[in-house]
Amino acid sequence: MAEKSKEPRAPFALSKVAMTYADEDGSSGSGDDAIMLDGHKRHAGVPSSSGASRKRGRKAAGGAIVDAMLEIAAASKMRASAIMKSEDRFSVSKCIKLLDETQGVDDRIYFLALDLFEDHPNAREVFISLKDEKRLPWLQGKCGVSSAQIV
Repeated sequence: MAEKSKEPRAPFALSKVAMTYADEDGSSGSGDDAIMLDGHKRHAGVPSSSGASRKRGRKAAGGAIVDAMLEIAAASKMRASAIMKSEDRFSVSKCIKLLDETQGVDDRIYFLALDLFEDHPNAREVFISLKDEKRLPWLQGKCGVSSAQIV
């Protein structure tokens, strides 16, 4: 015969006490008396005086929260889309295309420019935004090479 455990039990063990909580409309769903959160009993089917208005208020507040969350999600998607478009406009591949089209770029400047474009998105934006004749002098300045050193 198995002996029962003699461990002390908590005075409100959940396995011994089944509690039912009433909805806002006053029903517990089971037809039995409901034990409210404040510990008082309320008979099923007896609505509280402010139950209906409280339920409507919660639904309205819940709807407002859902609407706000949807607006936040939409704004986040728009921001992510704008960032992606910006990154596409100033991509490394576009910089390389313009670098290849620029006259007078020697190998040293070319490879230093690739490192610059890879590590600095702002440098890509500046390079692409510059007029054609300004790109090489700007790159030379960024790479620490003067036009006198290029032979």
